[in-house]
Amino acid sequence: MTVSRIAAAEAPAAVGPYSQAVSTGEGSGAIVHVSGQVPLDPTTGALVDGGVRAQAERVLTSIGAILEAAGLGYDDVVKTTVLLADIADFKAVNAVYARHVTGPVLPARAAFGVAALPLGAGVEIEAIAVRP
Repeated sequence: MTVSRIAAAEAPAAVGPYSQAVSTGEGSGAIVHVSGQVPLDPTTGALVDGGVRAQAERVLTSIGAILEAAGLGYDDVVKTTVLLADIADFKAVNAVYARHVTGPVLPARAAFGVAALPLGAGVEIEAIAVRP
C-alpha cells in the first residue's frame, strides 16, 4: 500500500499538522480519507460569515474540491461525520448537505453535537471515499 497526500488549492490549507486528505492508493478500492473541514475561506484563511448555512456551504465546497483533486466526487463517498457546535443547527446543515450529497447510494453518516469546534466554527465535516 502506498499512502499519498492530497491537497486542493480551492480548499483551505490545513491549520495544523495534518493533510487535507490521504489516499491509500490509486487503484480500485483504495480509500481516501478527507480530514474534517471547517468553514474557512481558502483565500483569506478566515472563518466565513453568514451563519451555519453559509458555513456548511463552504465546508461542503471544500470537501468537493479535495475529492476532485483526488479524482473523485461525492458519489464516491461512503461515510461522512458531521460535527455541530449546536445540534439545533442539524436541520439547516442537513438541507445544505442534501444539495451536495445526491448520489444513487447515499453515504453512511453520523452527526454529533460537540462542545466546541476549531476557530469557533459552527460545523465541521469529514468524509471517507473509495476509488471505483
